[in-house]
Amino acid sequence: SNSLSVQDFSFLANDWLLDGEFRLHSPSTLATRRIFLKNLLWFLEQRQHASCGVRELKQFFAYLSSGHKEPGGRFGNPQLKKPLKAISIKDYYINLDCFFKWVVSEGHLEESPFEHLPVPKVQASQIQPLSESQINALLAAARKTGSPRRDTAIVLLLLDSGLRASELCNLKMQDLDLQARRCFVLGKGNKHRSVFFGRNTAKALWQYLRTQEREDGDLVFYGDRGRKAKEPLQRNGLLQLIQRLGSAAGIKAVRCSPHSLRHTYAISFLRAGGNVFALREALGHTNLEMTQKYVVIAEADVEAQSRLYSPMDKRNVKL
Repeated sequence: SNSLSVQDFSFLANDWLLDGEFRLHSPSTLATRRIFLKNLLWFLEQRQHASCGVRELKQFFAYLSSGHKEPGGRFGNPQLKKPLKAISIKDYYINLDCFFKWVVSEGHLEESPFEHLPVPKVQASQIQPLSESQINALLAAARKTGSPRRDTAIVLLLLDSGLRASELCNLKMQDLDLQARRCFVLGKGNKHRSVFFGRNTAKALWQYLRTQEREDGDLVFYGDRGRKAKEPLQRNGLLQLIQRLGSAAGIKAVRCSPHSLRHTYAISFLRAGGNVFALREALGHTNLEMTQKYVVIAEADVEAQSRLYSPMDKRNVKL
C-alpha cells in the first residue's frame, strides 16, 4: 500500500514534527514543514478525501500550480489567489517527499506515493538577480530609512555573503568576526559554516554596531523597536523590510526579497570568476545540483557578453 487515511496522515504528521525536534532540526525548517503539512491536510479535508496517496497528491500539486478564483482563495485565505511559483511547488515536493520517506521507514507504508510522482522542474530563468543599478538604488533607499545604519548593513551583508534570511536573523555577536571579515552560521540540517564578506560590508557593520554596547549572546540585528525592546528581527520582518526598500528603490521587474539578494550574490560570485565548489560551501548547499542552477545563468551571461564585446569585432580587420 502507498496511501494513508487522512486520520493517520494527521496523526503521523505530528509525530514527524516531534521527530524533527528530537533530531534538533532548525526552528525555520520545522515551521516550514508544519505549514506544508497543515496546508495539505486542509486540502484533503476540503475535498473530502478519505486518504492521501498518489491520486490525491497529484490533485494537490495541480491545485498549487493553478490560480484560485473561488472567494476563499488558496487554503481559505482570500489574499492568496495567484498560482504558486515553480520553486515554491518544488519546496512542497521536497518536504512532503521527506515526510512520506519517514512514514515508510517507520513501517506505516510499504512504499511512498512519491515514487510515482515526478520532481517538479524549476527553470533557471526564474532566478532573476538584481542589476548593478538596482543594487545601487536599493542601497540608496536603505540610507533613507528610520534605521539607515542597520538597513544598509543588512542589505550589504545579504548581497556580499549569500546568507539565508533565517541565518541573518539568528546571527549573534559571538558569531561575527569583523577583523577577519567573516561570520559563523548555523544553516540547514544544523550544519555550521564560515561565511566571508568584504571590506565595505565590514565597515557598514562596524558603523552600525560601534555606538551600541553589545554582549556575545546578543543578536546582531533587532527589529524596528530596537535592541532595548529585545525584539528580534524575524524572517517575515526581514522580508517586509527588503520589499519596502525594493518599492522605495523603484525595483519592479525583479521580486525583491532576501532570497533574491542571495541569488544576486551567487551569480555575482560566479561572474567575478568564483569557483562553483567554493560557492556551494558559501551558500551551505548539500550538493552541487543545487548550486548548478546559478552556473547555468552565469554561463549564459558569459556567452552574451562574449558576443557583445568580441575584441576582434572592435578592430578594422581586412579580409
